[in-house]
Amino acid sequence: MLLDELNISQHNQDALSAHKKRLQFICGEINDPDSIIQKLEKFQVAIPSWALGTGGTRFGRFPRGGEPRNLEEKIEDVGLLHALNRSGGAISLHIPWDIPPDPAMIRRLAAQYGLRFDAMNSNTFQDQQGQELSYKFGSLHHTDEAVRKQAIAHNIDVITQGIELGSESLTVWLADGSSFPGQVNFRKAFQRTLDALQEIYSHLPQDWKMFVEYKAYEPNFYSTTVGDWGQSLLYVQKLGPKAFTLVDLGHHLPNANIEQIVALLLMEKKLGGFHFNDSKYGDDDLTVGSIKPYQLFLVFNELVEGMNARSMDHALDLAWMIDASHNVKDPLEDLLQSVEAILIGYAQALLIDHRRLELARAENDVVQAQEILQRAFRTDTRPLVAEARFRAGAALDPLHVFREARVREKLVKERGSKSFATGL
Repeated sequence: MLLDELNISQHNQDALSAHKKRLQFICGEINDPDSIIQKLEKFQVAIPSWALGTGGTRFGRFPRGGEPRNLEEKIEDVGLLHALNRSGGAISLHIPWDIPPDPAMIRRLAAQYGLRFDAMNSNTFQDQQGQELSYKFGSLHHTDEAVRKQAIAHNIDVITQGIELGSESLTVWLADGSSFPGQVNFRKAFQRTLDALQEIYSHLPQDWKMFVEYKAYEPNFYSTTVGDWGQSLLYVQKLGPKAFTLVDLGHHLPNANIEQIVALLLMEKKLGGFHFNDSKYGDDDLTVGSIKPYQLFLVFNELVEGMNARSMDHALDLAWMIDASHNVKDPLEDLLQSVEAILIGYAQALLIDHRRLELARAENDVVQAQEILQRAFRTDTRPLVAEARFRAGAALDPLHVFREARVREKLVKERGSKSFATGL
């Protein structure tokens, strides 16, 4: 571990006086701050194993050095993040990018850092070295039964590996689709995909969930077999009670009303979880809250209201994960920023006076409804988030500690300036 408790303790000691002043001010402005802080302290966001290295585009990739060279080092990096903020207590693996060499050993290693394994992610959108059949024209929707069976077998293997790690869910995202009119029969492609998903679903343990992720376009640009939340909802309704829709904030057409989608999926008891990121144009995979923080807040507004209506546990009943790519930022710094933005948006949503909001709606008082939401959004909840970290034994300002301790320089020295993260 590159960062011991003394670094965090010293930082907190130096920053505590200023923090208390900021905290005292906001606590005097809001109702029941302790309840909000407790919810923030309990809230955990899973870190994906593939987000720990430099991302890129089809034009190039520019690694920073010090990237994790294997799964063990990825767990070490997530452990570092979790030590800094105590809000990233889970890791999500992508198979076959991060096949555990020894699942029992990997599980013990994760436990040493206070980590559990979140959803397992299958991969049938790439051809892997030594793979017998290609996914160039799809996987679960492929016209060739042999290709479909290969993709089904891969997903079943991912479930088996997840069981050994203590995971309890499988995320399926498919690149299946078409780039030109006439390329596929939409109805038959849907039915083949459903049949394949049903076969995978039948192998889920009793306490597992399956998340069916959707995406409007890319890598196919004419049609996508699971192209939007409605198609995903159709699949999960047909699959059964262990199947749910997963929402990736970047997987929508521009200006889609994601908060309305979230509300309806919650109402139908079919929202499974989130992949958090941000975007300007499409699936940009940018830092959470960096482009559309108000949209993030509005999504959390629907989440808090909808979960409260169903007496759901905010921290445990949905799957929370970041899905981002870091082309120009330090991946660890980007992840710290993303977790912070998620907690800020969540805290702002917890400030909303839903009783007053419902009264305004009942009276069609549009101005008052807007004021109630924007008053919560414009409240600086960072002291509440910092206090939750402080009570959990983490850093008041994780990014400051990361930089002050020169963590990236130490990682480069340990792993080399040319190290590439495995997987991507």
